[in-house]
Amino acid sequence: MREANLIGGDWVDSDAGRTLEVLDPATDALVGRVPAMGRAETTRAVDAAAAAFPGWAARPAAARAATLREIASRMEAAKSGLAALVTAEQGKPLAEAAAEVEYAQSFFEVAAAAVDTLEDERPSVSGKSIRVRRRRVGVAVAITPWNFPIAMLAKKVAPALAAGCTQILKPAEQTPLSAIAFAEIAVEAGVPAGVFNLLTGDPAPIAEVLLADSRVRKLSFTGSTEVGRLLMRGGATNLLRLSLELGGHAPMLVFEDAGIESAVRIAMAAKYRNGGQTCICPNRFLVHESIHDAFVAALAAASAALVSGIGTQPGVALGPMIDDVAIAKVEAHVADAIRHGATLVTGGGRRRVAGAADRFHEPTVLAGCTGEMRCWREETFGPVCPVRSFRDDDEAIELANDSEYGLAAYAITSAPDRIERLGTSLQAGVIGINDPGPAVAAVPFGGVRHSGFGREGGRWGLEEYLELVTVSQVDD
Repeated sequence: MREANLIGGDWVDSDAGRTLEVLDPATDALVGRVPAMGRAETTRAVDAAAAAFPGWAARPAAARAATLREIASRMEAAKSGLAALVTAEQGKPLAEAAAEVEYAQSFFEVAAAAVDTLEDERPSVSGKSIRVRRRRVGVAVAITPWNFPIAMLAKKVAPALAAGCTQILKPAEQTPLSAIAFAEIAVEAGVPAGVFNLLTGDPAPIAEVLLADSRVRKLSFTGSTEVGRLLMRGGATNLLRLSLELGGHAPMLVFEDAGIESAVRIAMAAKYRNGGQTCICPNRFLVHESIHDAFVAALAAASAALVSGIGTQPGVALGPMIDDVAIAKVEAHVADAIRHGATLVTGGGRRRVAGAADRFHEPTVLAGCTGEMRCWREETFGPVCPVRSFRDDDEAIELANDSEYGLAAYAITSAPDRIERLGTSLQAGVIGINDPGPAVAAVPFGGVRHSGFGREGGRWGLEEYLELVTVSQVDD
C-alpha cells in the first residue's frame, strides 16, 4: 500500500520529508509511515480542489452517482484488506472492522441514490414564477476521527462528491492508512484529479491554512466538543459553513417492562462496540428500581465474559484503548466513581493480553452512580457502564436530559405511549428504542446542544453541501 498523500491527482510526500509513524495500539508494532504535511502542501491541495471544482460541479448528477457506485463496488471487492488495515491501525476486532467497511460502503450507495432527489422546487406565488435551486457550496474539508477511520471518512466524502463539491480530507494522526487506501480506490474508480485530495500530518498547520483560505467554503468535523469550538472560532473570519459531530454522553433508559435478557443483549451491543470508544455508545445506564438489581447482575455477568485481545485473534470481542492517554482516562473515571461511593460490580482494572501492549481495560460495571462522579458527567470513551436507578418516567427523562450533550439516547420499553413521549422528550439527535444500532446511512445522524449541529446520512447529508438560491421572475 502507498504511504503518500494525494494532491491534484499526484501521489506526493511532504516537502520537508517529514513523516509520522502509525503504530498498532494492540502491540505497538509499526504499521506504516505517512507524510507530515505542512502549510505549503495544504495550500497546493486547496489550489487543486478549487481548480477541479467547476468541472466536477458541471458533471451531470447521473455521472457523479455512477462514480460513487463504482467506489462502493471497489470497496466491496477490497473489504477484507480494508478491514485488516482498520484492525491494524485502530485495534478493533476484525469482525467489527469488516462491518465498518460495509457501513462505509453503504454511504456511497445511499449518496448516489440521493442525487436524484435534489430537484429544483417551484413554490406557488401569485404573479411570479419562482424557482428554488440548489447550488453546491464549493471546496469542502473533512476532518475525521480515529475510532471509525473508514466509516467517518465515507460519511463526509460520499455526500460532498455526490453534491458536486470537491474535497480535502484530513484523517486522524493515529489512523491515516485507511484514508490512503480509500484514496487509491477513489482514483481507481475514476474520481478526477483534484476532486478528492488527502493530507496527513499534524493538525495545527494544516487546519490553520484551511480555515484561513476563503476558497474553502465547508468544513465537516467529527471529534471533541473542545476542538469543535476551536474550529468555529477559526472559521468565523470567512463565515465558514460547518457540520460538527462532537462529544456524546448517551443515556440508556431501561424501563420496568423490559425483559432482562433482551435488555442486556441490547445494552451489550450498544455499549461495547469498539470497546466503548464510540461517540454514540451508552455512557449512563438508568434502570427502573424494580428491575435494577437483576439487570445489573446480568449486565455484569455478560460483561465479564467478553474476551479481550488482539483484533485478529478468534473470539476477541474487545480490542485495546487507542493509546495510553485513553486508558488512563478510563482508569481515572473508575477510580473517581469508587471514591465517590459507586459499587464496583465487575472489572475495574487492566487485562493482561499475551504478546500485547498494556492497553486493555476490563469491561466494567459500576452501580450506585451519581451526578458528582466524572463518569456520569463526562464521556468516558471506554468499556465502563455506570448504572443508577430511577422511580418513574419523569425522573428517568429528567436524569437523561441532565447533560450538556445530546448526540444519542436509548430506551428499552414496549409501551407505545411511553415510546411516543421519549421520541419528543429526550434531548438527542438520534434516539434508539429497543435498537442498539440506530445509525444507518439512509437516515440523518447528528447531535444537538454541545454535541454539535449538521446531519450526515441520506439526502440530508447532501443538503449540508448545497446552498439554496431563489430565482424570482415576474410573470408577464
